[in-house]
Amino acid sequence: MLNQIPQPIQNRIVDFLKRTTEQKVELQRFVFASGGCINHGGQLSATSGTYFLKWNLQSQFPHMLKLETRGLNLLRNSKTMQTPEVLMTGAVGDFQFVLMEYVESRRRTEDYWVELATGLAALHKHSSPYFGLEYDNYIGSLAQINLPMQSWPDFFVSNRLEPQLKMLVDSNKIEPGLVRALKALCGRLSNFFPEEAPALLHGDLWSGNLLVGEDGKPCLIDPAVYYGHREAELAFTKLFGGFESQFYEAYMSIFPLNAGFEQRVEIYNLYPLLVHANLFGPSYLSEVNRITNHFK
Repeated sequence: MLNQIPQPIQNRIVDFLKRTTEQKVELQRFVFASGGCINHGGQLSATSGTYFLKWNLQSQFPHMLKLETRGLNLLRNSKTMQTPEVLMTGAVGDFQFVLMEYVESRRRTEDYWVELATGLAALHKHSSPYFGLEYDNYIGSLAQINLPMQSWPDFFVSNRLEPQLKMLVDSNKIEPGLVRALKALCGRLSNFFPEEAPALLHGDLWSGNLLVGEDGKPCLIDPAVYYGHREAELAFTKLFGGFESQFYEAYMSIFPLNAGFEQRVEIYNLYPLLVHANLFGPSYLSEVNRITNHFK
């Protein structure tokens, strides 16, 4: 299905592979990956090797793949977790694209979840003077604001909850009563979170963004990186079924969380729930409504 890849992207990739491998290169086969709702992506086979390619319209998602590359490189440079190596990223015509190493999924090692906990704890020990990032990026197909701030509660309300709430209001997807309840809850969060140094986060950590690498160990993809409260990352992992219990036990033994984390999980997860309401519809707002009622 090579003909599904826009020809200008094919040409750029062939030119790049010729330069880097110093040999004649031909693209041979392309197989779409399942599950992508934002990008076109899949396994690209060439005479020089096997790669993962994805692309989209740059007018629809400006700089998305360049920002994803920056996020992957930030994680990779922390030397804590496996991520696919980005080989090239570019824009041509109407399209932006990224070419990276292909991760051949294998069977998990027996200590897979402990490896993930160990790597994530090490990642979270990479810090910054502020919460946020020096640039904005994406979570899914939505813009993610990362304006640096000294206070986590201020950052969480101003850069996470309020932009998603405004988007829902502007698109008439949310009832006024829930808007008022969310705004009231935001006003009570100033002393809700335990104080911690900003931690480097993957930012969108659920099972769909976690692969089993060729060595059977965890490999992270599709980040929405920023420096945040590490409890937000752990809470996110619990949203859609959660990880195995060994992961949480190992993380707590390596880098313990403050008391009361389980009571704070739902507050952190207001952000991904609002994101999903904006992306996939207001059905996710019933859970948001339940959480706001719980914390009245």
